[in-house]
Amino acid sequence: MTTHYAPDATERGFLSRAETQTGPLAEVTAAVLDAKEAYRVFGVHMARRGVQPVYLKITNRGATGLRLQLVSVDPNYYTPLEAAGVNHFSIIKRLSAFGLMGFLMGFLFLPLWIFAPLKLITAYRANRRMDLFFSEHAFHLRPIDPGATSEGYVFTSLDAGMKVVHVVVHSTGGALDNAIRVAESIAAHDAAKTAHESAALAAAQATGEFTFSLPVPGIAADYLQIDFQTLIPAGTTVTCDVRALVGKLQEMPRATTNAKELRQGDPVNLVVIGNFDTVLGAFAARWDACEVITFETCWKTFRAFLLGSDYRYSPVSSLHLFGRSQDVALQRTRRSINERLHLRLWLTPLCLDGQPVWVGQVSRDIGVRFTTKAWNLTTHRIDPDVDEARDYVIEDLMQAQRIDAAGYVDGVTPCEMTAPRRNLTGDPYFTDGKRAVILLSAHRTPPRFVAWS
Repeated sequence: MTTHYAPDATERGFLSRAETQTGPLAEVTAAVLDAKEAYRVFGVHMARRGVQPVYLKITNRGATGLRLQLVSVDPNYYTPLEAAGVNHFSIIKRLSAFGLMGFLMGFLFLPLWIFAPLKLITAYRANRRMDLFFSEHAFHLRPIDPGATSEGYVFTSLDAGMKVVHVVVHSTGGALDNAIRVAESIAAHDAAKTAHESAALAAAQATGEFTFSLPVPGIAADYLQIDFQTLIPAGTTVTCDVRALVGKLQEMPRATTNAKELRQGDPVNLVVIGNFDTVLGAFAARWDACEVITFETCWKTFRAFLLGSDYRYSPVSSLHLFGRSQDVALQRTRRSINERLHLRLWLTPLCLDGQPVWVGQVSRDIGVRFTTKAWNLTTHRIDPDVDEARDYVIEDLMQAQRIDAAGYVDGVTPCEMTAPRRNLTGDPYFTDGKRAVILLSAHRTPPRFVAWS
């Protein structure tokens, strides 16, 4: 007869996945709550409304106050009262449902609608308690004094699989005066720099930036089924310098194949270099994981296709290289499931400066068409200009500031628009025959070197 609201502020199971980074200004701990954890903590199904709490704990290690730049965490963040409002118990819906039940039960027992005022009052009180709880446990945007710690939740847009959290803290209080004094000192010894330029440099040095790539349970990403520690047999790793690596990459197969390796598919036009966590972290800001193919995910895909809606984690079909299907599949959807970029990666035995080398394929879906070469009689139609999708990856990762260096090598074999090759489902494609090679950065940084072909 009443509206029940029972949040649990003591729930801290998500801290087992928390990560901590330390810099000159601050120590930052971050974790992302999955749908079940968010429900236990806040007492409402936040994920159903597209809201995801991110836990932050920041300790000031500097000599001046610090303040979190909240928009860096999520430009579309929710304020505490906004997040609570989105999750409020709907009084109108509850009253209408209650009234209908009361009307029906009135013939059998007693008119339950006489308890409607109680339902109205308790729902109103539950919403007020929700407002208070969300506000009390949010990360408050007030200065963090030297040596002090502040913690709480930031309410962000929903992500699954992997979430990139970019934390930026700025010095407050005397930071500006300190920057000006540093600038004057630098300018006195460097006539080539203006005091304004030096002040900007000093202010930048007073900023702390931390980037987290945090796992979020909730989807069955395909790469979770792979043991990357044993994927490459022991003793088969090949350590290369740059020159040797170029030669090895040029010798790689030009295209993927079907499972029996009888027919060629999409071109192997992408190479990324970095540890598995670095790869996921670099792409996670803009790309989503792909779920494994199950009845449930196939139904979600079919429903998204019929409705022309988005399904961010839609599974992709298998392509084969080195005798196995892709190790990692990622996608970047746009307006609907029919418009997306997807890439597949395979781990190789090659290694550059201790970093594993991955080769892969990337293409852009631009529609859906009928085919007899797929079990469901439909397939995504790719943009024949596969080089555009390849170059898009470089531009996208540059914008995310996750490229250290990038360039191109041969290996795909060129073909013209007038004489295209075809993939496994018959889609034509043409290419200049080059592979993009991307050395990833584990942290946000401007690239050292990018050579455009």
